[in-house]
This record gives sequence, structure tokens and C-alpha cells, in this order.
Amino acid sequence: MSNKSVSEKVNVITNGRVATVEMNRPEALNAMDIELIRHLTSCLKEISVSDDIDIVVLTGKGRAFSAGGDIKMMQSNIYENEFFSFMDSISELAVTLYSIPKLTISAVSGAAAGLGFSLALATDHIIAEESSKLAMNFVGIGLIPDGGAHFFLEKRVGELKAKQIAWEGKILNPNEALALGLIQEVAEGDIKDTLEARISDWLSRPVQAMIKTKKILAEKNRPQLLKILELEKYGQIKMRQTHDHQEGIQAFIEKRQPKFIGK
Repeated sequence: MSNKSVSEKVNVITNGRVATVEMNRPEALNAMDIELIRHLTSCLKEISVSDDIDIVVLTGKGRAFSAGGDIKMMQSNIYENEFFSFMDSISELAVTLYSIPKLTISAVSGAAAGLGFSLALATDHIIAEESSKLAMNFVGIGLIPDGGAHFFLEKRVGELKAKQIAWEGKILNPNEALALGLIQEVAEGDIKDTLEARISDWLSRPVQAMIKTKKILAEKNRPQLLKILELEKYGQIKMRQTHDHQEGIQAFIEKRQPKFIGK
């Protein structure tokens, strides 16, 4: 039996012990504005206290998982305290998703870029379809990774590779991401089939034992994640004030290569 609830920005579909949380801004490739971020957090918190759900699937409606942070927000001259509030909302989402007492899977179709990729990395297991593109591409617009990406990258690939991935900001195909250890599975054929096979496998296991292991590791790592999120918040506001960020945004809008000067 399937049950579906819809908000303006997020769809939640429950089917037995599985809840699918779908970002619902397909016209913007599920770019993450403040409303989408807050709706996601609210949905995840509601699911976290449900005894009926064991697995959460995170995905995006339409052609992309998520293209990242909303470019309109990045263009705007919002006040410093408003930007801090925005970053605090990102931090709350990252902590909520990372520590939710459920098994979590990101099902990535299309693009998972910037903050969208950070969000996927916060889950326990990433499945990407063969045609998807994954990019930690903040550096292309003169920003640092956020959404806890410094924490998640280091946990998955180690410090040296994490720096390389952040500094290069290159678009990765799923097989490259798999080889690096950034994702766990590449879907052969329809991603729904690979996702269903993973869910069936997990549901046949002692899920509560798996969740308990997750909770122990999340509790151990929570202080480090919170510290990273705080450092990202203050680092990002510094980056927003740089010439290179303004040039990166302008170049993105004009669809040209940016000319960075290191300031």
C-alpha cells in the first residue's frame, strides 16, 4: 500500500517500510532555495520519529537529482545575517539527514552538483544512473563546498583526495565517482530496478542492527560535522565577498569561462 503526501517543494511517498522523499522543483532542476531546504528538513524530522519507516530514499523529480544551490540566491545582495540564516538551514538539513535513525539511499538521475551532491553524500548509500553527472563544483564560482561536504568527502575518500575533488570541481561520470569511493552503485539499465534490489536486500536483513551501527557512528562523528558546518558557514561568507566569486557567477550567467585573479 502506497501513501503520498505533497508539499509545494517536497513529495513524500511511503510504501511499506520505505519512504521516498522527492525534491519537487523540476523546472529549476531541483536547485535548492531556502524553502526547499526547510521543507526537506521538516519532512526528514517527521520521518525520523516514525516507527513504521526503516529506509528513506532521497531523489529529485524530473531530469535532475539537484543542480545545487539556487543561483538567484547567490546573485542576490542579501544581508550578512540573512546569509547566516540560509547557511544555518543548510547545516540543519545536513545534520538531520546524516543522523536520521533510518537507512538512507540517494537515487541520482541527471545532475547532482554542488549542494545537491553534498546532500547525496550525507546519505548511507548512493546509486547513480549511468547517464548522471556528479560534481563538487563550488570552486567554479569561487566558493568552497558547503552542506558538510568537507566532512563527507574526507570520510569517503580521505583528506588528500577530498582536497583534490574540491579544488578541481570537475564533473564526474558515475564510474569515475565509483572508482573514487564517492558512490556505492552504478545502475545498469533502469535505476528503479537497482534501487528496488538494494531495498529488498536491506529489508531482508536485521535492519535495526544496521541502524544501531549507523547511530553509534553518527553520534561519534556529530561534533566534527557540526564544527565543519560552522567553518563552512564563516568561510562561505568570506568567499561571497571576493572578486572571484562575483566573476564566477557572472561567467556562469554569461555561459563563458571565468577569469579569476585570486582575490
